[in-house]
Amino acid sequence: MNAALEAEGLVKRYGARTAVRDLSFTVPQGSIYGVLGPNGAGKSTTLRMMVGVLRPSEGQISMLGGPITRDALRRVGYLPEERGLYRSMSARAAIAYLARLKGTPSGKAYKRADALLNDHGLGKVKRKKIKTLSKGMAQKVQVLGAIAHEPELIIFDEPFSGLDPVNQRVLEETIRAQAAAGRTILFSTHVMEHAERLCDRILLIAHGSKAFEGTVRDALALAPSVAVIETDGAEYDLSAALAGRGFTMTEELGEHGNRRWRVKLENGHGSRQLLQACVEAGAPLSLFEPARASLHEAFVSLVGDKAMPDAAE
Repeated sequence: MNAALEAEGLVKRYGARTAVRDLSFTVPQGSIYGVLGPNGAGKSTTLRMMVGVLRPSEGQISMLGGPITRDALRRVGYLPEERGLYRSMSARAAIAYLARLKGTPSGKAYKRADALLNDHGLGKVKRKKIKTLSKGMAQKVQVLGAIAHEPELIIFDEPFSGLDPVNQRVLEETIRAQAAAGRTILFSTHVMEHAERLCDRILLIAHGSKAFEGTVRDALALAPSVAVIETDGAEYDLSAALAGRGFTMTEELGEHGNRRWRVKLENGHGSRQLLQACVEAGAPLSLFEPARASLHEAFVSLVGDKAMPDAAE
């Protein structure tokens, strides 16, 4: 497995506080790799070390087969957590400027900027100044600036933050397209659903330490089994009916005025025991089916509720 990035024993201290503790992981070439965890877990610190913005207190990093050098960084696209563009520049000029900083000739940089803006539905605003664009549009411009020089490795720090659901989907499509072109994508997020849809491999961080590293499938296998139950009407409360029986459940949005629950099957409880409990409680079931565990549920099983990310955006 050829690696685009490798980290071994990374530690980052700020005085007496340790933000990252003994992190080791490998990002395979051509993969989409997610760094996941709650706000404050150490994701941004880790990514900043990977691009040379911060120097590790301990540990080693290999980028594109060697040490982090200026030449290696020219082959990397980076979107920092703190967004920032020159507000008086046009969208077109801002993208071209970022490409030129990475060594792209001026003429090619502007052609690339025009193509990216047109392809991403921003052709009509390419000559408008950044300060006149919406926050979401400005963020899309900065994302395009990070990939305008056609880097081999793309590193995005919380790229979905601040985007509405439509633009989050657009960004997911952009990430998939870059991966399909043979590029390696590393991004951080505290919203598990993005990683679950996109990633080949993930690194879960809690309190600066590695909780899991591997494929999404392997992470999901660590989560407890789940069943989805729907009851007729809006009056029946399944959680109250099964209180004290050892089931953990959350209510979800049901259909056609019904109520729906997602129930974890753990502590020796299987779907048979759950169904029996529903029957004994006289629950008016309209749906009872096993469900695929989520990455969110896998993370809870690994690190517990207290280390969980905030609610999805």
